[in-house]
Amino acid sequence: MTSLLVDGLVRKGHQVTLFATASSQTTGKLESTFMSGYNEDDSLWPWEFCEVLNVSKAVERSSFFDVIHCHAEYAPFSLAFQRMSQTPLVHTVHHSPTPPEVLLWRRYPEAPFIAISNSQAQKLAELRVVGTVHHAVDITQFRFNPHPDDYLLFLGRFTKEKGVIEAIHAAKKLKLRLVLAAAKNSYYLHEVAPLVDGKNIIYEGELDLERKIELLGKARALLYPVQADEPFGLVMAESMSCGTPVAALNRGAVSELIQDGYSGGIFDTMEDLVNGLHRVTTLDRVAVRTHAVSRFSPDKMVDEYLSIYRKLARELTPTVASEIEPS
Repeated sequence: MTSLLVDGLVRKGHQVTLFATASSQTTGKLESTFMSGYNEDDSLWPWEFCEVLNVSKAVERSSFFDVIHCHAEYAPFSLAFQRMSQTPLVHTVHHSPTPPEVLLWRRYPEAPFIAISNSQAQKLAELRVVGTVHHAVDITQFRFNPHPDDYLLFLGRFTKEKGVIEAIHAAKKLKLRLVLAAAKNSYYLHEVAPLVDGKNIIYEGELDLERKIELLGKARALLYPVQADEPFGLVMAESMSCGTPVAALNRGAVSELIQDGYSGGIFDTMEDLVNGLHRVTTLDRVAVRTHAVSRFSPDKMVDEYLSIYRKLARELTPTVASEIEPS
């Protein structure tokens, strides 16, 4: 998401500095603290400390920027620098925060947050949420496929919350092939693997981008039977971008992403999902793709972030805000 955002801002004529690893590819100006990523270099653990150093490097130069936007997988480490920054410092977290987490973050009540869905914004309600911006998908990469194969797809981490067991049971009831794609972990080995027969329930493994796009495009439908609230669910947007409809349980941000009966199906129970899957698999795949293009384009995401950045800059000084207004 950060990569799409940076490149989109640069296309619109803005000067952007990305604080990331030296191996990153960006059209913005790259400032690196570390040569490689945490998953490539064991010496960078605990990775949380590395994140703090990255944020510190940006804040130390805050007077050079109109806005600093910090993205965090979980904890917003940048909060600790809120009152040190000379420019607006805005935060986005990419998980579903718990009440104790939000209570802790309230130590900085003035800190602005941008939510990634209205569902997540509700969980951040006691904080200063200045806007909601949905994630984007690189539509040029996730190619449209009008001719699906005969399988369903589950794509996501193997956890109880993701509903992989429910997806398997649904496929068995419908007597349809189900392909599972994700990295093996302990949950897979103990709970999922015993249900994989290699014929009807197939384990594909962890995917690179090209194979991911291929599997999504050829699936009759993506199953998304989440058992807990998800703040977004990027795989749903990716699936619809390929023209593949999504059958999902109504949790978290699902109802914000799927247009029920048009780009997928939203169900309250697994029984409803099983009974309604046929109408999902027979949806017009052109319409599914059209929905995704209109809702999840990078330009749409960038414009919505820019609107929030201008608002924050205007609060600091009208002069700065005018400098990032569109020409």
